[in-house]
Parts: sequence; C-alpha cells; structure tokens
Amino acid sequence: VTGHPDFGVVPTSTTAVPAGAVTCEPEPRPAVGMVAKVADAKAPVVTVAVPEGWSMQSGAGDIGAEFTGPAGMSATVRIAATTLGPQAAFAEYAEALTADAAESSLSVLPAELCGYSGQKMLGAVSDTPEGSVEFVDRVVHVWTNTGQYLVSVHTEAPADTDGFDAPAGELTGDFEVRIP
Repeated sequence: VTGHPDFGVVPTSTTAVPAGAVTCEPEPRPAVGMVAKVADAKAPVVTVAVPEGWSMQSGAGDIGAEFTGPAGMSATVRIAATTLGPQAAFAEYAEALTADAAESSLSVLPAELCGYSGQKMLGAVSDTPEGSVEFVDRVVHVWTNTGQYLVSVHTEAPADTDGFDAPAGELTGDFEVRIP
C-alpha cells in the first residue's frame, strides 16, 4: 500500500520503559474512562474517555473495549500486534476501513500521541445510499519493550447522525497508555 500520507508519523523511540509505566496521561482526565485491555500480556493497556450516556463492555481477541451510544452510534478499541512500521500499519488500517465498501471517502490528519505516531481518519463508507456509515478513527502506533502494537479507536454512526461529532471527538481524543 503506497501513497498513504505520512501525517502524524514521528520517529519511534525504542528506549526501554519500566513495566507498568504510564507513557501517556492526558490532562484533564476524562470524567468516565474505560480501560481497554486484550489477552496478549505484552500489549499496551489504554484508557479512553467514555461519552455521557454511552454503555461500555470488554471485548474479546484484539478488541479491548466496545461502546454503544444513542442513535446507532458505536465504538471499538482494538489493540493488535504488528510487524509493520507506523506508516505501513496506518496504510493497511486505512485500506481495511474502506476495502469492502462500494463507495468510500477517507481523510487523514496528523494525531501524534505523547511521542507515538498517530493519525485521525475521518470518512464514510456505503454499499447503498441508505446504508451509508460515517466514521472517525484514532490510530496510534505504540512500541512496548517487546514489540509494536497498533491501537485504534473506531467510532461510527449512520450517515448524518445528529450529535455524532462530540462523542466521536471525545472517544478519539488523547488517551492513557500503560506499558505492560
């Protein structure tokens, strides 16, 4: 996958970090946060903000948390090991976002997080005009002492859903990263 913008790609530090260290702690802290954790004991643990009125639950596999909001809105936190560097991992992620859609649009913005490479991806996918879905994603490439992980917060809603921007912005805002 070539041609994907390198917005938000910064040099990855491979300096050893003590186990349990919090390498990113956004201020102010969210009023309600959800700890997203996967079965991979070497994976980073992240805490994301939860919008008021949204329900939350743990996930399975690479899914660390799932959220359900009003009006068909939802979100998923995925924490997956990767062998790819930041730009290639972001390109692969972007391709997967739009691969199955008959029509799609995708915008990419820089969104580094506490020295980690990161991008914000916004757009829409649809197979039919009635089935159009808009999304806002925050994708961050995290190096731990043992490997590289792609952490993504994917939010979506039926196209033109009133009030989607605020909760999507809250969920995809800066989040806490704890190294295992």
